[in-house]
Amino acid sequence: MAAGETIAALATPGGTGAVALIRVSGPEAGDVIAGACRVGKAFPDRRATLASVRDADGAVLDQVLVTRFAAPRSYTGEEVVEISTHGGRLVARRVLERLLECGARVADPGEFTERAFLNGKLDLTQAEAVMDLISAQSDLALRAAHEQLEGGIGRRTEGLRQDLIETVAQLEAWIDFPEDDIDPESGEALAARMATVRGAIEGLLSTADQGRILREGLRTVICGRPNAGKSSLLNALLGLDRAIVSETAGTTRDTIEELLVVEGVPLRMIDTAGLHHAGDAIEEEGIRRTLQEAGRADLLLVVADASLPPARALPGDVPEAPRRILVLNKADLPEAPGWSDPEALRVSSVDGRGLEELRHRIRELADLGEADWGEQSVAINARHRDCLSRAHQSLEAAETSLRSGDDVEITALSLRESLEFLGEVAGKVDTEEILGSIFSQFCIGK
Repeated sequence: MAAGETIAALATPGGTGAVALIRVSGPEAGDVIAGACRVGKAFPDRRATLASVRDADGAVLDQVLVTRFAAPRSYTGEEVVEISTHGGRLVARRVLERLLECGARVADPGEFTERAFLNGKLDLTQAEAVMDLISAQSDLALRAAHEQLEGGIGRRTEGLRQDLIETVAQLEAWIDFPEDDIDPESGEALAARMATVRGAIEGLLSTADQGRILREGLRTVICGRPNAGKSSLLNALLGLDRAIVSETAGTTRDTIEELLVVEGVPLRMIDTAGLHHAGDAIEEEGIRRTLQEAGRADLLLVVADASLPPARALPGDVPEAPRRILVLNKADLPEAPGWSDPEALRVSSVDGRGLEELRHRIRELADLGEADWGEQSVAINARHRDCLSRAHQSLEAAETSLRSGDDVEITALSLRESLEFLGEVAGKVDTEEILGSIFSQFCIGK
């Protein structure tokens, strides 16, 4: 991103609609739209104004509504202008081209939000939440994105940083000014404070799996023997005929993937080939893919034909998964003797019996309910997890060092590393804060 440049881009999806929105941001945003509309004065702040965008020869391209947001009270913190055009694909493109002729350049992907971060309007976690909000597939994902956009993760990590800044300040004052005997707390108390911060980091790390599920969906693999009704079950859960259903064994030879939401939980459903002795190379490859998908599953739905005895209906060795449900399908038919698993669910893809209970069991196993979430109403992503894991490791090393009686400088170094990793979560890394804390607490230099 080049500083000082004015950028423009279409902010609504391409295609035909009632209205299209074009956003302009940068120091020359007001001049760009004034030139495009051939007006001699700036548009008023925060007021929609009817205007006409004209081409270089003065011909009207479109009649638009212009709303100007003066810096710094805008999304990016810069001068921002939003232009509402009619929603035709051609007219929006022509207006955007005219803005580019008047001095703007096409914005890079995510550049408006990047500028908002660089100008202090958002921290990194809030910037990431913008995309989470747009791509949310369930109410829970939407709630998590809103919490993050409102600064939930940033506030938590910032509070932990402040605790560590105070601890580092005390340790470094202890190092630099031993003659003043600055020791407001015992080493044990400092170690206890570190342990408290470490516990809070562990709490945030515990939401990593939830965050992945909310963003990507619970990877749910349907597996079983041929003709167990796997594809029928997928179609029943989806409410449409997505997979081909046939009495011929081996109809499904490749994986079929669909996304659906079950009681607020996004599921990435994967139907697989039946597990049996392959008759040809294609079936063998399908079975290999089934086992591969089963090994990567968050939830495994093992489907069995309940009209057959267990020895004939159950598949062979199936990889373990964090969550597993035995689904006894074809409950509309007489059940064969021998099925005694109390945790098994009896369903029928034909008449729908048991499907609601299956959905409820999936919701329980996903462990994304508000009661289970508790105070951790945020869900970290992979980048957060990496930063927090490194912060946790450094903090654990500092705590061990302090309790072992090592040189205080070693403890302080580990604490500084933890502080830096915590700062990376929200994009706030400023070692000068430590010096500021020392000056304010111990009146150094007075």
